[in-house]
Amino acid sequence: MSKASSHESLDAEFAREVEENQLRLRASLRATYDFIVCGSGSSGSVVARRLAENPDVSVLLIEAGGSDNAPEVEMAAAWPLNLGSARDWGYTALPNPHLNGRAIPMSMGKVLGGGSSINVMLWARGHKTDWDYFADQAGDPAWSYDSVLNIYREIEDWQGTPDPARRGQNGLLYITPPIESNPVAAAMLDAATELGIPSFDDVNGAMMEGPGGASYFNLRIRDGRRQSIFRSYTFPVMNQPNLTVLPGTLVTRVIVERGAAIGVDCTSDGRSHRFLASKEVVLSLGAIQTPKVLMQSGIGDAEALASLDIPVIQHLPGVGANFQDHIMVSSCVWEYPEPLPPHGNGGEATIFAKSAPELDSPDIQLLQIQFPVVTPELAGRYTTPAGSWGIFPALLRPHSVGRLRLTGAKPDDPVQIDAQILSDPADLTALRRCVELAREVGNSQALKGFVKREVMPTALTSAAMDDFIRDGVTTIWHQSCTAKMGQDDMSVVDSRLKVYGVDRLRVADASVMPRVPLANTMAPSVIIGEQASRAIARQHRF
Repeated sequence: MSKASSHESLDAEFAREVEENQLRLRASLRATYDFIVCGSGSSGSVVARRLAENPDVSVLLIEAGGSDNAPEVEMAAAWPLNLGSARDWGYTALPNPHLNGRAIPMSMGKVLGGGSSINVMLWARGHKTDWDYFADQAGDPAWSYDSVLNIYREIEDWQGTPDPARRGQNGLLYITPPIESNPVAAAMLDAATELGIPSFDDVNGAMMEGPGGASYFNLRIRDGRRQSIFRSYTFPVMNQPNLTVLPGTLVTRVIVERGAAIGVDCTSDGRSHRFLASKEVVLSLGAIQTPKVLMQSGIGDAEALASLDIPVIQHLPGVGANFQDHIMVSSCVWEYPEPLPPHGNGGEATIFAKSAPELDSPDIQLLQIQFPVVTPELAGRYTTPAGSWGIFPALLRPHSVGRLRLTGAKPDDPVQIDAQILSDPADLTALRRCVELAREVGNSQALKGFVKREVMPTALTSAAMDDFIRDGVTTIWHQSCTAKMGQDDMSVVDSRLKVYGVDRLRVADASVMPRVPLANTMAPSVIIGEQASRAIARQHRF
């Protein structure tokens, strides 16, 4: 038997062991667990794993979605097929007057692994200024860049150029630069040099401590297969008797008695269930479901809750407020002279830059994409050849802030997402500069060999360019900040991620970010899970 065959055989044997163990555990569910973790995404998977490492602790991990055993999840190149599927919550924001009345789809993972099972698999850790801002808002140096860097080094298994000061090896998370980059990606880095933008070996190294630059992405892909956070953290310990993973189960309410969380109410296959937690409940449901469940549990703005006849448990006006997201224009497109097939995850190079020189960090980003991605509105205006490639101009530091609102007290009452994208004029100004930069890169000498013609936007008047942006804006699926960590009256959790005014309840997901970082949110969400786990372990002395 070959080494590869032997490895696959061991993997299959372990998978059977996990399946049999979980079937046994689900057949005899307990009424009470020590810890209940709600949501198996990039934070919840981490919390569940770390708690279950203590054999004396019982953990129930609840996930609304189903199995991640699907080729669309496993195969890296198939990630777009997850959008709009059963593995997507399928949210849509309210129609937005700043986007010519468009209602933007907002995909979020509804599957074991959450967003890490349907995303683009980019490992982006955030800028130094992000983490130092988190520490300042939290009043806790444990969130500073230097402190978080230590955690990143512990958990990473970095396959690129060694950088012991910043990168880790032999951790749980396999992270790699592109193994064989698409030639357009390499040419994009050459284009950056042509424009005076420095290139870096590692997008997560020194580049994230300075004013920007160009680099290849870090990827969570191995042998063409997605490496979700769930598969790296949780799955390897699912053969243990102290970790029960319960998919297909929707958490609808946190049960609070005498000021403390004691469990959760859930639904599954049309039936109601209640599970109690003897120690803590951790909400890791994502930046839309976490505030929704908090509000439906009576934790939120007292006036808004009372208007829906929801008994107020704790007045926290910040629940559902401060909604932030990264946005991009889909997209600037060029036609190939000779089409190249997509490679890997379809996008391997990026540029971070400032829209204005006085900024303390980058605020815009260019993301190279190996196939055309165009909104329906722009598709009606431009003819886009299939043999095309593009650049997404993206806004990383939005000034526009939105809000989530409940429409009713029942679990199946939808939440309103008032994203308020481009409501602050500064965001449109920054995106204009970003589109200009994308066109400078795409029309550069370095990329000339990959361009038959510029498809869109081409040279436009100022008013026409603004219209192009408003019709082209889409989310980058980085919804966050709706239960923010901090010390002011709009904060929902403290530096240990404990919900203010409610004992034994924490939030650990992108909701707690004080602002959306200069990063895809997967890696920072892993850090949030690690920070929550360590805070829990310290409090309970294990």
